[in-house]
Amino acid sequence: MSEDKILNKGKEVIKIEAEAVSNLVSQLNGDFVKAVRKIYESNGRVVFTGMGKSGLIARKIVATFNSTGTAAIYLHPTDAMHGDLGMVRREDIIVIISKSGNTDELMQLVYMFKRMGVTIIGMLGERHSKLGRECDIILDVAVKEEACPYDLAPTASTTASLVMGDALAVALLEKRGFTPDDFAQLHPAGSLGKRLSLKINEIMYRDDDIPVVNMKTLLKDSIYIMTSKRLGMTAVVDDDGILKGIITDGDLRRLLEKDMKIAGLTAGDVMTKNPKTINQEYLASFALQQMENFNITSLIVVENEKPVGIIHLHDLVKLGLKRR
Repeated sequence: MSEDKILNKGKEVIKIEAEAVSNLVSQLNGDFVKAVRKIYESNGRVVFTGMGKSGLIARKIVATFNSTGTAAIYLHPTDAMHGDLGMVRREDIIVIISKSGNTDELMQLVYMFKRMGVTIIGMLGERHSKLGRECDIILDVAVKEEACPYDLAPTASTTASLVMGDALAVALLEKRGFTPDDFAQLHPAGSLGKRLSLKINEIMYRDDDIPVVNMKTLLKDSIYIMTSKRLGMTAVVDDDGILKGIITDGDLRRLLEKDMKIAGLTAGDVMTKNPKTINQEYLASFALQQMENFNITSLIVVENEKPVGIIHLHDLVKLGLKRR
């Protein structure tokens, strides 16, 4: 198989699956609204089930539901018939994922669900199937063809089911008024949790660690402060402690390039006025965004126009923070 044929096959698969996803738009109808409302109004969990590849897709959707504020679990059809059915409660909502809608294991299970009186949502590739006749609500995830050349391996169909699950999760997220703060509560670890929850006042340099000089401070003494604090900058304030400017390593390099005599110069003579500042209540991720937008490596944290902290780019990077 030549390189061109390999590349073309890859493109063909992507086109088939993209079309399957695109077709879902026209297949979406009032049943989708009913499904979202049923889940939203339920006091129970959403129980997903499916066999084989559909089961794997169900597990991923469960993870998405849980991380966006809708409690969900996965129930393996075979295990359900051997005791795990006990995890299902009458107030739960069942979502069955099946391409054919005629899977024997799921048919056995659906009759048990019917006896329990739970609401059954079918995410089905064949709405006029055995399972389709037993479901209360049907979400149509039918596809014209699989990407598999023999139309055997679930490919486009599993992609369609996954996307439908995401559509449900996001619709529920918005209906619940789920906020970034809610998301942060469920994702406390890793860079995602830090990006969503870590505030500037938790990581900024403060008190004696802040490099601050008066406008009248001689430049040579200002350089000493910058060197001792090791942040590559110093805030410059007036006699009332009000922030007036900033001196950075870059300012010093540009000063030396001009071959100026620094003897007798003060911090006020060389500072950059109106430096970029930030409030300590902002998220650290916003500070990172500001630094990247203005191509700077530090921000002065102010309160009542006075410097109360410094936040540095290197510390944010060490924490694993990244832009979206």
